[in-house]
Amino acid sequence: MRYGTGVVLVVVAGLLWSGFGLAVRHLDGAGAWAVVFWRSVALVPALMLFVSWRSRGQAMRRVLATGWSGVVGGLCLIAASLGGIYSIQATTVANAVFLFAAAPFLTAVLGWALLGERVRGATWASIALAAVGIFIMVREGLALGALDGNLAALGSALGFAGFTVAIRSGRQGDMMPTVVLGGVFTMIAAAFVAPAMGETLWVSTHDIILSMAMGACLLATGMALYTIGSRVIPAAELPLLSIVEVLLAPVWVWLFLGETASGGTVLGGTILVSAVVLNALSGMRGRAVVPA
Repeated sequence: MRYGTGVVLVVVAGLLWSGFGLAVRHLDGAGAWAVVFWRSVALVPALMLFVSWRSRGQAMRRVLATGWSGVVGGLCLIAASLGGIYSIQATTVANAVFLFAAAPFLTAVLGWALLGERVRGATWASIALAAVGIFIMVREGLALGALDGNLAALGSALGFAGFTVAIRSGRQGDMMPTVVLGGVFTMIAAAFVAPAMGETLWVSTHDIILSMAMGACLLATGMALYTIGSRVIPAAELPLLSIVEVLLAPVWVWLFLGETASGGTVLGGTILVSAVVLNALSGMRGRAVVPA
């Protein structure tokens, strides 16, 4: 595969993921647990087909081979999924997706603390800059009464960071089998937790179909394209390409629903996205000076 083709695939993946906010806004009233349950119902078989295609029919074997790191990563994805949906329901799409962008920095900190991974000086500087943006957005959320949505978004980013660190700890070369486990664990958790919280999984047909479309069309297809495309793209460049999700998600809800973001969200989000871009650019420069 050529580099240009990989770029297109990764950008299209980000484009698909950017539609989550708009999709959630069109739900009739399903709660977060119901959404992640039905999303996983469609996500798991879709990803199993993809894993089977890549492993020549050995999908189940690949999933079971993830071991304990896969189990931990899958459990972390429960928090990532639930926090992601709830945050979009509880705050603006812009506020939620900007905070999702903190995931790479949380991954760096967890990898340093738990795995002893080295963190570049430029990354620490970017983390400090990102923390400023996060502080501004969380403070804004507190003032607007949307603190729970902001905290859920950060919880989602932390869950994804935990998932990433678990994959690294197990030296897994493919994240897809762990995502499959995450979908299975999410369905099981939703089946037990939702009724205990007084939330039903049997929502309207419209919400079930929309949630399943999010799982199979937006999430699974996007992850498949991202996985294929990322194979020919340097790791430092991936955040720059996939950030299209963060930039476009607020545009869709503004364009189709008239939803706008507060000044604090725009300022904090701009600072956070700038930190992601600066960190990626510094990684690209560092890669360029390494002797061949």
